[in-house]
Amino acid sequence: MSEIATGTTSLLRASLSRTGKWAASFAFISGAVGDVLNPLGPFAAYIALGAAVAALIIAVAMVLRLVLAAKAMPALIFATSAAAIAGGVYGIQQQTNSQNGVVASLVPAVAELQQSLGIVSQKVAKIEKTVTETQKTVEAIKKSTDTVAKTTEEIAAAQKQQTAQGAETQKTVDMVKQTTDTLAAGQEQQQAQVEKLQATTEQVAASIDTIAKGFAQLAAQGGAIADPKRPDEFYHNARVYELAGDMLNARRSYLAFAGFDVDAVDPYTRFATLLRVQDGKAGAREVFGSLAEKAKAPSLKLVHLLQFDDAQRVDKLNAFIAANPDYAPAYFLLAQEFSEDRLGSQTLADKRSEAQALAKFVSYEQDGGLLKYFIDQTQLADWLDRSRSRLAALGDVLDPSRFVPTLTPTRSNAGWSMTISLPEPATAISWRLGDSGPFTDTGLMALNDQRTGKPMPNPSFELPDSTAAAIIAIKYLDIRGRETGPFDIRFDPDSALQQGNKQILDQFWTSWIAFDAGGNRGLVYFTQMLSFRCAIKAVHYSLNGTALDKEIKMPPCDAKDPYAIPSDYQPYFKVKDDVKSMAVQVTYTDGTKSPVREYKRQ
Repeated sequence: MSEIATGTTSLLRASLSRTGKWAASFAFISGAVGDVLNPLGPFAAYIALGAAVAALIIAVAMVLRLVLAAKAMPALIFATSAAAIAGGVYGIQQQTNSQNGVVASLVPAVAELQQSLGIVSQKVAKIEKTVTETQKTVEAIKKSTDTVAKTTEEIAAAQKQQTAQGAETQKTVDMVKQTTDTLAAGQEQQQAQVEKLQATTEQVAASIDTIAKGFAQLAAQGGAIADPKRPDEFYHNARVYELAGDMLNARRSYLAFAGFDVDAVDPYTRFATLLRVQDGKAGAREVFGSLAEKAKAPSLKLVHLLQFDDAQRVDKLNAFIAANPDYAPAYFLLAQEFSEDRLGSQTLADKRSEAQALAKFVSYEQDGGLLKYFIDQTQLADWLDRSRSRLAALGDVLDPSRFVPTLTPTRSNAGWSMTISLPEPATAISWRLGDSGPFTDTGLMALNDQRTGKPMPNPSFELPDSTAAAIIAIKYLDIRGRETGPFDIRFDPDSALQQGNKQILDQFWTSWIAFDAGGNRGLVYFTQMLSFRCAIKAVHYSLNGTALDKEIKMPPCDAKDPYAIPSDYQPYFKVKDDVKSMAVQVTYTDGTKSPVREYKRQ
């Protein structure tokens, strides 16, 4: 180790003696130049850092014997000297905070030199400024160019969009035109269809008329057609075979007629009757169901639904009428559902439903409105005759005011007895006093009503004598259990008392006057009139004539006890023996007068 150190020291001395002077001089000059150029930048620091790095690299190379020490030593001395001098200069600059350098601050000539260098620096800055402004101008021009290009692109895009919009507008116009043309064509087609439908309807009506005329001619000739081809011929044959009892051929002929899909009612109703006899209602329903499924004629569908049972049949008829409100034959068939022949016994509601349907059917007779539904005109004539006859029998059943229940109040000393009279047999009756509240059932009597076969409902109920004027509502169940009502009846106790008394006086007028009653010769009693005086306003009479020149003064009516005779009132008067007769007339509280009644003395 000592030998290596001794060799290194010797080498160092030798290198310093050879290169030390010029290396130190060059390092000093470099430091001075860096100090003078300090205004342009920290060159001293740059030189010191660069020299230090070079010295470090040379030293590492020498230690690792990457280079010969004898050759690398001068460079190491130069780099070390430069780093030391430049680093020292930079350190002094930092300590003195000298921006123009240490030498310039001590030597004026160097400061002047820096000013010269400053001119260059200003020119350089000016050039840089010019370059910068030029660059900015270039960028501005580029930006403007970009803007122009963008504007050009936008204009081009706008033109393109406008062109596209124009094309779209044209397309829309074309579509509108096409739609208009389509609508126009549709309207023309619809009009053509209407005209075609109208022509078809007229043709069908004409064909039915032709079929009807052909059928009438064939019926007049009699006998079956050997080779039938037309619908009237098949219908004629069906009738001929049916009358002859040949049901198989009759059935075949009816089926052949149905194949023509003729909208006429009478052939299908006759065919349905034949089928029900042969196959029962279920068989008829099955056959007509198959025919109606394939056919367009409403008459086939109408006769098909007639093959159902009772309530279901009525519901289907009503549904058919709702869908075909002007199909006249349906109303006659609906009327049959409520007829006495079908039901056995009719309620008032049944009669009204029958009358309404028949009246509707007959209304279509005007202007031959029924002819288009019938091939056999005798069938239509039969339906019309039955309808008119039945409407006459039903009378004014459609007038609801004629069939309102009545209530007859009867006053007793205990209160009111209310008797109900209904327009038809009932199975239950109930009533309510006032406009609201529950109804009270009148109950049943201990006997059966022969019209219904059920216990007869009690037709009366009681009210206390203190009952004020009010509305009494009445409702009842008819023989089919359908509720009818309620009907509101006005009850006025004062008016009811007067009307009740008047009815009794009119009914039993022979008891108004009694001569010599109970052996009391010469006395005339008017006890009955006195008992029912609440209906009397005045009583005038005359003896042995009809002058009515006298009056019987009655005590006022006592509504709380109307039939009682006041204890201080005398219900008779005395007459002479020559009185042979007495004439009496009563003026009632409602303003009416009784006939003049004459009573003979026995």
